[in-house]
Amino acid sequence: MITDTERHPRADAVRNADRILRAARVVFAETGPDASLEDIARHAGVGIRTLYRHFPNKADLVRAVLGQSISEDLAPAIEGALDDENPRDGLVNLIDAAMSLADREHNTFAAARMVGSLPADVSTVFYETLTGLLHRAQEAGLIRADLVPADLPRIMGMLFSTLWNMAPESDGWRRYLALVLEGLSPATANPLPPVAAPEKRPA
Repeated sequence: MITDTERHPRADAVRNADRILRAARVVFAETGPDASLEDIARHAGVGIRTLYRHFPNKADLVRAVLGQSISEDLAPAIEGALDDENPRDGLVNLIDAAMSLADREHNTFAAARMVGSLPADVSTVFYETLTGLLHRAQEAGLIRADLVPADLPRIMGMLFSTLWNMAPESDGWRRYLALVLEGLSPATANPLPPVAAPEKRPA
């Protein structure tokens, strides 16, 4: 007798991969970035060989986990921000979505840094979108005119750094986001010091 698994091996493989990714998100959140692949396989209800068949190493798994999170949470936020008639609201909502994602997946991002699998292409799209929204908001007089695109990754870096000394999913970062957003207002804004040049790394 042919089983459903034998009849639809590809569908079964897709289901297993999804179970592993969602299990990894839970295990990283509960255990930390050092979570083992064995623990993730156990939580997903699959054998370790099945996990390795889909994700040969931890870097591949972490990259796929972040890819799933980004496609489910950040990609729709980027689309929504671009469609927002108010570019300042779009920019604020996108930063909020990125911070919320980083907060939820804090340990997964830490694991990605450990194994060198941060998705650079997603960062590019994210910052390109922020830059476009910044220009539109400045043209509409909704954000101070002396803010430049080079400021955006540094501002996000400051905001992301607040997550390292707060309880996970505490939303404490919103206080500092509010402070940053106050600084973006064109009303009574004092001139900013010059933009620092990017750090030159040794060849």
